[in-house]
Amino acid sequence: QVQLVESGGGLVQAGGSLRLSCAASGLTFSSYVMGWFRQAPGKEREFVVAINRSGARPYYADSVKGRFTISRDNAKNTVSLEMNSLKPEDTAVYYCAASAIVGYSGSYYSSRQYGYWGQGTQVTVSS
Repeated sequence: QVQLVESGGGLVQAGGSLRLSCAASGLTFSSYVMGWFRQAPGKEREFVVAINRSGARPYYADSVKGRFTISRDNAKNTVSLEMNSLKPEDTAVYYCAASAIVGYSGSYYSSRQYGYWGQGTQVTVSS
C-alpha cells in the first residue's frame, strides 16, 4: 500500500531553519505530483508548496515564497522542504501529499486533488 512518511519537524526559534523530508513507498513516485500542506490549530488545512513530476516546476503559496524551497529525488522516492526564516505563523502540522491527477486536471493548490497523505510532522516556531 502507499505510504508517505514525514520527518524533520521540531521546535525552532523565529528566524531559524528546518528541513522536512517525506519518504514515499508503494507508488510509482515519478508519476505523482508531490505537495506539502499544513494545518494550524483551529484552522483549515492550507497549501504550502507543490512540485511537478520531473521536479522542474515548483508552486509556492505566497506566504512562503522566498523562504521555503521544495525539491524531489525521483531515484530515492523522496521530497524535501527546506524552510528558512521561519516565523511563528508557520507553526503547524505539516503533511506530505501525493496526487496522480494534478497537472492533467485539477489544481496544484487544492487538497482535494491529493489522494495520498502522510501522518504529519509538527513544526513549532517560537517567538
